[in-house]
Amino acid sequence: MGKVVLVTGAARQLGSRFVRRIQRDPDVERVIAVDTEEPDRRLGSAVFLQADIRQPSIARILAEHAVDTVVHLAVTGSPPLGGGGRTSVKEANVIGTMQLLGACQKSPTVRRLVVKSTTSVYGAAPRDPAVFTETTQPKALPGGGFAKDAVEVEGYVRGFARRRPDVAVCVLRFANILGPRADSALAEFFSMPVMPTVLGYDPRLQFVHEDDVVDVLELASGEPRRGTLNSGTFNIAGDGVLLLSQCSRRLGRPTVPLLLPAVTWVGQALRTVGFADFSPEQIRLLTHGRVVQTTQMREVLGFEPSYTTAETFADFARSRGPGLLPPEALGRTVDRLRGALL
Repeated sequence: MGKVVLVTGAARQLGSRFVRRIQRDPDVERVIAVDTEEPDRRLGSAVFLQADIRQPSIARILAEHAVDTVVHLAVTGSPPLGGGGRTSVKEANVIGTMQLLGACQKSPTVRRLVVKSTTSVYGAAPRDPAVFTETTQPKALPGGGFAKDAVEVEGYVRGFARRRPDVAVCVLRFANILGPRADSALAEFFSMPVMPTVLGYDPRLQFVHEDDVVDVLELASGEPRRGTLNSGTFNIAGDGVLLLSQCSRRLGRPTVPLLLPAVTWVGQALRTVGFADFSPEQIRLLTHGRVVQTTQMREVLGFEPSYTTAETFADFARSRGPGLLPPEALGRTVDRLRGALL
């Protein structure tokens, strides 16, 4: 008998990719894909169940299929596929996770839990350390949005790990996910013809390629390889950093530096018209930036990303096509302006 893997958030782009990937594992007998909406992507031979993890029915699904591995990918900053606002997102993230963990706690067959989280749990503040490790306490906890959801989710996961020490629990804190198929709020920002930025700030940013995300999820959900440990909390990001100004150059998209109150107003206006999800937490990221250390990812989890931060962004930029200005010309212009100011 092989493993039975249940994947939440399976109708989304990342979830459906992982469902297709995990089926190739010779140790996996069955994959149970769960989401509230029917997927518009193929899921291979996986069993798709249209279910809401906020409902007690998730416990019945775990029991009926004798699930031993749960990969929780339904923690997201985007509204549910069926629509809804911020309240729906928070309910799906927090209430859904609580219900899922409650079902896992009662299940005698569950032996492994993998949770998709985010480096946003560290927040973004002016007095932040240069580099966050997995044990670094943020100077200021996120006050709302997806980042706050992720903090609450991780708290519930830690409680579950204490109650079920027999279950291997792996929390993956992903840096900003980019790639040709990226559909995140940051991808929307980088796709704008002209990008509003905060005057006087040029934050350091880190990215992880969507292909690496699928690879590390597969690694974390499988049996540990020799010398590695598939449990614990791990920062997942590509090597290196990029400044926001470098991102702008490589996209060929000019920036419009604004005072912070003006950026906040622009963000509210963009959210109102549905052009981009320019949330307060994203504004803080684009003001102060965030960089994490990935030593544990390599030495304990045993994962080496195929893409650096720069390579991830280059692949994303190619998928978005040319910007308003040629990157070379934009770079020369920025350099001349910087030289004149200095």
